[in-house]
Amino acid sequence: GNGLLKKKTLVPGQGVESRPQKGQDVTIRLKVTLEDGTVVEEDPALTFTLGDCDVLQALDLCVQLLEMGETALIMSDAKYCYGAQGRSPDVPPDASLTLEVELLAARDAPDLELLSGKEKIQLANRKRERGNFFYQQADYVLAINSYDIALRILGSSSKVDFSPDEEAELLDVKVKCLNNLAASQLKLDHFKAALKSCNLVLEHQPGNIKALFRKGKVLAQQGEYREAIPILKAALKLEPSNKTIHAELSKLVKKHADQRNVETEMYRKMLGNPGAASTPRKCKDKLPWSIPWKWLFGATAIALGGVALSVVIAARN
Repeated sequence: GNGLLKKKTLVPGQGVESRPQKGQDVTIRLKVTLEDGTVVEEDPALTFTLGDCDVLQALDLCVQLLEMGETALIMSDAKYCYGAQGRSPDVPPDASLTLEVELLAARDAPDLELLSGKEKIQLANRKRERGNFFYQQADYVLAINSYDIALRILGSSSKVDFSPDEEAELLDVKVKCLNNLAASQLKLDHFKAALKSCNLVLEHQPGNIKALFRKGKVLAQQGEYREAIPILKAALKLEPSNKTIHAELSKLVKKHADQRNVETEMYRKMLGNPGAASTPRKCKDKLPWSIPWKWLFGATAIALGGVALSVVIAARN
């Protein structure tokens, strides 16, 4: 509707009923050119999961509208391709692209429960790398989407036994996804979600420096300097030469000191001037503050006697 993404059929397909569905694995023939006709990408059989943002948004949106066997020309603004950053070295920033696409096949995605350890690792890594691409493009929402998909793959149940090496590699990919997810959530100020992602990493690897650093940053963003400082100190102890952690820790220590000074001043104002209140004024006659105990007991007895006499008189009347 905005004119930034257009599709033109070059060769008709097999009908609307043959269109692929989201979640299916599709295979296409692809040729991508710049406006001057320069070819920047060609793939005779590119396979991806439709709707998972595995490819350019222009492809993800338009391939859903292709019929089996159809060949189409897609003219796309940079918004649906490589955006303001482009793709070094062949796609300039803000470049519009023309994509020639032929839909070759569509089939249901594989059953995650039946994937071997190697297949699951490869699939999760592909989603993770796509998330990294979106993160570099500063599209943190799509980055989170890709990391979430990767984590769902890694967390799915399996009917296949994995070797110890495969288990270790699956855990390594999971930790990477969670760390990258936390970084994306932090960029969007989703502090609660970022803290959860960091804690999940630390459950598996208590000494993970990235997770410790990001957890410290999350707490600092929430003003929890007292909790953040020990965490950053733990990260620095593991990697003493890390200048980024040094800088963040120094900044937090100063902020914490400033926060304590503000709180102290606030309490002082609430309670008044403690210096004036702490020293009692001396009476002019210089009488002592303390009252002898016998005076106190005597006065109490007189008072109680007076009360008792009043009660007796009232009763007689």
